[in-house]
Amino acid sequence: MHSVKIEKLSVPGATLHYEVRGSGPVLLLICGGIYDAEGFADLADDLADARTVVTYDRRGNSRSPLSGPPADLIVEEQADDAYRLLGAVGVTEHEPADVFGNSSGATIALELAARHPSMLRTVVAHEPPVFELLPDLDHWRTVMAQVAEVYREDGVGSALGVFGAALGGRGEDGGGTPPSAEFAARMQGNLEVFVANEIPPVAAYVPDLEGLRASTARIVPAVGASSTGEPPNRAGLELAARLGTTAEVFPGGHGGFGDAVPFAARLREVLNA
Repeated sequence: MHSVKIEKLSVPGATLHYEVRGSGPVLLLICGGIYDAEGFADLADDLADARTVVTYDRRGNSRSPLSGPPADLIVEEQADDAYRLLGAVGVTEHEPADVFGNSSGATIALELAARHPSMLRTVVAHEPPVFELLPDLDHWRTVMAQVAEVYREDGVGSALGVFGAALGGRGEDGGGTPPSAEFAARMQGNLEVFVANEIPPVAAYVPDLEGLRASTARIVPAVGASSTGEPPNRAGLELAARLGTTAEVFPGGHGGFGDAVPFAARLREVLNA
């Protein structure tokens, strides 16, 4: 186990909790959904032998409170958070970082690559839910409208039921260290933020494909080996096609990083290619 340095970073509208492990070139891990830095703890620890691995709680989640009232977690704003975090840990144009993002964290990573490419070397976007790229985008717009309506009428639990049923994930991923009671409580607390403030802007996000094609960073779409046919997997494949590349396949499904050792090994391969 590597020692963990815990820091805080003030950004416009929020204060970010972030954690640093290891030494070497910087690798930023961006979680998605209701996860926070602890959700990547096993993965970060495995990768920290040769890298400075940075994890954080996204704004409005867990230990990264907003300065004001609850507000939509805009993808562009979150990408700027990641950019400022990279600067805080010493990343420059002369010493760029690698970035891995999962789910909505992958969407944030894509916007980061389009907005701030000079700070980046490789960006791995694992199953970003960029449903606006899919042929059935009208269906997904309807689903997201239903999620918002059910949330307003019946609350978080019912809205998550609609959302989960539409995604149809098999939920087979697991492994790693069992979550602490504190982490479980934080994830529970993030549910309302996820439904009310994250799903709407993330689902409506359209990647800057021209910016990504022109980016000096290497953009690597990625999908899970066992999530074939699921919407985020389909979106990852569609992103790769739009960028004229092939998606890299990682062990497990949408949350395959939970089995950290094989997932970390695959991520090393991709980053070192």
